Amino acid sequence: MKEIFSRRSVRKFTGEAVSPEQLEKLLRAAMCAPSAGNQQPWEFIVVRNRETMGKIQVFHPYSRPLDTAACAIVVCGDTIRQRYPGFWVQDCSAAIQNLLLETVHLGLGGVWMGVYPSQQRVQDCQQLFRLPQQIIPLGIVALGYPDEQPQPRETYQPQRIHWESWEEV
Repeated sequence: MKEIFSRRSVRKFTGEAVSPEQLEKLLRAAMCAPSAGNQQPWEFIVVRNRETMGKIQVFHPYSRPLDTAACAIVVCGDTIRQRYPGFWVQDCSAAIQNLLLETVHLGLGGVWMGVYPSQQRVQDCQQLFRLPQQIIPLGIVALGYPDEQPQPRETYQPQRIHWESWEEV
């Protein structure tokens, strides 16, 4: 539970490398996510090349964290492997959340930068990474050792909880 309550988006990193062992742990955590019909339609591209991260910044307006990130992981959905059309988005979102929780556990930081549903970002990402047509990039996670420590905040809002229906009868 500590990781859930302390996870925050980290946008500034020290530049220190993330080890292959840490990357494997992050990807293992991502692949433990639930998925519709257990189809696990996710695919991951690990990006460590600074030039490639710079190319992402050309088309993604919110990718400034890549300036200092040690690496990034592009999380994609394979629309051929989905049993229930459209649910790849939820499956891959759950994988990203698991990955982000594992960053906290490993003492790393990360931030989720959305790609889908922006068609232009999707196309630019598909072109940059030479993705097959059925592979849709959902998001890019910038990763590294945090150079900032955003404090946990209280986000619980009981007024947004509705019991049994929207309005009480």
